Amino acid sequence: MKSYVTPEQLSAKTTVWLDKIKPFNNHQMILNREKAALMVVDMQNFFLDPNSPTFTCGGLAILPNIKKMIAAFRNAGRPVIYTKHVHHPNRIDAGIMGWWWEGMCIEGSPESEVHSEIAPVAGEKVVLKHRYSAFYNTDLETILRCLKIEDLVITGIMTNMCCESTARDAYYRDYRVFFPADGTGSINEEMHLASLLNLAFGFADITTADGILSQL
Repeated sequence: MKSYVTPEQLSAKTTVWLDKIKPFNNHQMILNREKAALMVVDMQNFFLDPNSPTFTCGGLAILPNIKKMIAAFRNAGRPVIYTKHVHHPNRIDAGIMGWWWEGMCIEGSPESEVHSEIAPVAGEKVVLKHRYSAFYNTDLETILRCLKIEDLVITGIMTNMCCESTARDAYYRDYRVFFPADGTGSINEEMHLASLLNLAFGFADITTADGILSQL
């Protein structure tokens, strides 16, 4: 699959995306550093390996930006929370996803691990999930409440699947959502841009990695 964006093109592409959604991206917010957490959604080998049936080409382009945001949040003493989409080897938790998708990311397999460049460090929370939203049947909401989080920066893959689903569920729970256009990726530009438009209209402040970094 030919990627719709590369790390070298990402900045220019982001400018175009933000311009296209500008009429609807009317809810710019200032990140409350003391109440903020970074979410890194499903940046796993299963989705980032070009040989995988679920390869998400946009994920490789955003890897440097996510790496910078992780470093900034760690330096600021703010939480970095990871998610991994995984399933039991016997698929007892697969449900409809078992036939909807080609291949399953098996819990504990090398493919299920977060990309080595941005791997969690000791003490960082990793949420294991079986559906798109990181809130669905997980302990994420409990963790956020105990950490007194109010602002969520959502990064990772796919923009239009797990990232958007998590952003919507966060909004329903009254979290303020910051969604870097150059910190999320999908399998093609149309899906990525459609999600940015939908989220800007109803759920999130569509921003950039640099915009987040400038507020930490």
